[in-house]
Amino acid sequence: MAGALTALGTGVDVDGSSWKVTPGRVRGGVSIDAGLAGTVMRFLLPVAALADGPVRVDGDARARERPMLALVDGLRRLGVSVTDAGGGALPITVSGTGVVGGGSLSIDASASSQLLSALLLAAPCFVAGLAVRHRGDRLPSTPHVDMTVAMLRSRGVRVDVSGPASWRVHPGPIAGGVATVEPDLSSAAPFLVAPLVAGGSVTVRGWPAHSEQPGARTPEVLARMGAAVSVTSDGLVVRGGEGLRGIDVDLADNSELACVLAGLAVFASSPSRLTGIGHMRGHETDRLAALCAELGGLGADVTELPDGLAITPRSLHGGVFRTYDDHRLAMTAAVVGLGVDGVLVENVATTGKTFPSFVDTWSAMVEGVTT
Repeated sequence: MAGALTALGTGVDVDGSSWKVTPGRVRGGVSIDAGLAGTVMRFLLPVAALADGPVRVDGDARARERPMLALVDGLRRLGVSVTDAGGGALPITVSGTGVVGGGSLSIDASASSQLLSALLLAAPCFVAGLAVRHRGDRLPSTPHVDMTVAMLRSRGVRVDVSGPASWRVHPGPIAGGVATVEPDLSSAAPFLVAPLVAGGSVTVRGWPAHSEQPGARTPEVLARMGAAVSVTSDGLVVRGGEGLRGIDVDLADNSELACVLAGLAVFASSPSRLTGIGHMRGHETDRLAALCAELGGLGADVTELPDGLAITPRSLHGGVFRTYDDHRLAMTAAVVGLGVDGVLVENVATTGKTFPSFVDTWSAMVEGVTT
């Protein structure tokens, strides 16, 4: 993302854990490699529409299969010139004129809330702002949209929310200043579930008292499965309880937990159903199919449902767990390896996408070292 913004004319200076972002005129005539990052390929398209020339966005082979059509069509209806490989697929070229008129729009963001957030984030820079309505099936990951609105408001942008599916972003400046970025609660999930598989306890320091992040709901889910969860002066503490129970849970608003939770559910004493996650077929890989294949390859009984997974625990064995270049699947494999000897995680380095120090931190946890 930083590389892409730099290519578009933004200054990004990194000093340790501090990032200084200096806005500049959005320039065209550039090509951006989004890799496999949905936030990059989606969030940058409306920004590219503000450029003074063409911006080409492409990515990995799987990125060319990820849902983009609703966003592409939305930009076209706002008068932006967009060409694609067909069906809204990458590579996509946005030919901007430096100005987007804005107005009103309805899109089907049921494939990913990022399609909606992308428009909301750029909308203050549109001449008339943007009134946007979600139409279609259930909007997944709604807490992420709430986060988007909260971030815009914290920077002085006026955003009106009308019910669960309608937003209006008024045009105006986006204030600078200092923003503190919360820890990524979704990436804490494999560590939080570890005591339920291996026993003992894990403390996650810096857990926020309140957060719009979907991952803030994870401790509640784990408590339902038998974890002992508490908040101390040291942080959020999770301990293995009397036993691990299965769960029937709708994860539409916390789908980033689904992979790790599936890896936990195979050890439970009763079956589990994880629902509300049909949209995960369009993530870095088809996560539902991948979980069925990889957990099933280790002996688990995992059945794909129209909108999720059904998991019936049974005896497991070791083997290779393929990750499909998906960080969440690699984290799932690490969890399973806590309870099954001989699990080999293919390409664990893919966790670096969201957690560069995952391997070292995981190893330290297993060895009982504080990090």
